[in-house]
Amino acid sequence: MQSVTVEGYLAADPSILTAQGSGKKRASFRLLETARFRRGDGQPGERTTGFNCVCFNEAAAEGYIAPFARKGSRVVVTGHVENDTWTGQDGLVHYDLRLVVEQLRIKSRREPAEPAEEAERAETEQDLDDEIPF
Repeated sequence: MQSVTVEGYLAADPSILTAQGSGKKRASFRLLETARFRRGDGQPGERTTGFNCVCFNEAAAEGYIAPFARKGSRVVVTGHVENDTWTGQDGLVHYDLRLVVEQLRIKSRREPAEPAEEAERAETEQDLDDEIPF
């Protein structure tokens, strides 16, 4: 089996789904990777590729992905590629590739601070500076 490593950004918040038969939870998300390059005429270009990812590790889905992964988070995913087939409501069989996650690392977990929180933090820091006797 071949292993694939992709670094990119989450296109949306991950979905935590429950399997109907076993009740086990899994995480499903879309990962976007952008490659930048120079065209033959010297002009810059870029190409974005989307990967449908699924993580069947229940502990990772509930304990790591659900609380920390958000839209725009930069992540590194290692896994293997599988064919995915399903029959749509129209009766047609659809085919897709998906990346089955074996390892996931979130590179940026901090959410940007709200402006009110930032102002409150600055005010608190200023108050502390005023109380220093020297």
